[in-house]
Amino acid sequence: MKNLWEKYGKGEEKEKVMNFCEEYKLFLSKCKTERECVAFAIEMAEKKGFQNLADLIEKKKKLKAGDKVYAVNMDKSVMLFVVGEQPIEKGINIVGAHIDSPRLDLKAKPFYESQGFCMIDTHYYGGIKKYQWIAQPLALHGVVFRKDGSKVSICLGEDDDCGSFVITDLLPHLDKDDKKDVKGEDLNLIAGNVPAQEEKENKFKKFVLELLKQFNIEEDDFFSAEIEVVPSGKARDCGLDRSMILGYGHDDRVCAYANLMAMLEVEKPKHSVLSLLVDKEEIGSVGATGMHSKFFENTIAEIMELCGQYTELGLRRALNNSNMISSDVTAGVDPNYVSPYNVETDAHLARGISFNKFTGARGKSGANDANPEFIAQLRDCLDKAEVAYQATEMGKVDQGGGGTIAYIMAKYGMNVIDAGVPVLNMHAPWEVVSKVDVYETYRAYKAFFGMEIKPY
Repeated sequence: MKNLWEKYGKGEEKEKVMNFCEEYKLFLSKCKTERECVAFAIEMAEKKGFQNLADLIEKKKKLKAGDKVYAVNMDKSVMLFVVGEQPIEKGINIVGAHIDSPRLDLKAKPFYESQGFCMIDTHYYGGIKKYQWIAQPLALHGVVFRKDGSKVSICLGEDDDCGSFVITDLLPHLDKDDKKDVKGEDLNLIAGNVPAQEEKENKFKKFVLELLKQFNIEEDDFFSAEIEVVPSGKARDCGLDRSMILGYGHDDRVCAYANLMAMLEVEKPKHSVLSLLVDKEEIGSVGATGMHSKFFENTIAEIMELCGQYTELGLRRALNNSNMISSDVTAGVDPNYVSPYNVETDAHLARGISFNKFTGARGKSGANDANPEFIAQLRDCLDKAEVAYQATEMGKVDQGGGGTIAYIMAKYGMNVIDAGVPVLNMHAPWEVVSKVDVYETYRAYKAFFGMEIKPY
């Protein structure tokens, strides 16, 4: 398979790739939490004429073909929907990504003192290699809710007006073992080293808490807070040729961004189309904002009701007749660590969007296994749009494996397949993707949104 830079390496085609990825880098640098991603999606959607579904329900407005709506779930998941010409029960073309990424979270009582420092206690989220989060600049992003319901948004450690945070490592002179056996309870940030004047106890902690009072935040308010510890700094070009992007959260915000951008260009589709950006995939899609919740199903029901098309049977038919791309990244073959990969069947950077017919582990345990009839139609759709794609797996048999939201959506009886961008350094604080893969994935989703829905 050809390297896509042979196609996009110069002229107007290269400019399209670079311009698209410049905007993506801005998104990735700005949106490091689920809430920030949802706010961005809403802002972009409203500029394109999408209306808030909650407002339409309250006003009892009717929907018709071509109308665009969005629905928000607790500010951490969002769905965009364009009503098609065909009845919704004929099926929906869905692209679903997740917007949570591996990170550290602040505990409910995060501040304590040790050896003349104020420290911040954390609990890691998702599958991380703990040692990778040590000895690098970190930032705090999130929200704090006071008892009166008022909210304070937090973004500390990104700019010079506030210092960054760090988890220290033991110097090599004293660490003769160097086994990188970091425990979860060792992931504690240094928050300060100045004592509060005229205080006898907890004076380092109290000085930091005094600084937080400028935001009108008290220590107890962190019980009703959601603060995420993320790498500090912007996404940036990678390589002398600037062909790649180094950034935090490519998994899965690279697919989420491509999904959103493709959706914003949809106008008057034959079949209804849906862009889904959800939370909690990295910890099993659980909770009220994960894919296991009823948000997706309930929202489709509400849209059908405003279209004058809702019945319980009609909803079941709509879900059963739908097609979906589970829009998630996969592991790209890493030249530094070739042995865990099957280089003939695994994804490579700069070869286009990667399709995983199945995920799971070992004997496809926990997998969605896509139907060949659906895959054949997808191939035809992408070939007609001249989209480059690769059929891949994730590592050698019994070596690799993983999961996405695909199996959850497949329970409705719809056709589902995983497809997204190959990534190096996956789940590390800084991940790597190829710019041409980002652009080609956007083109693939855009083509899929216009694909005919056929019964099998």
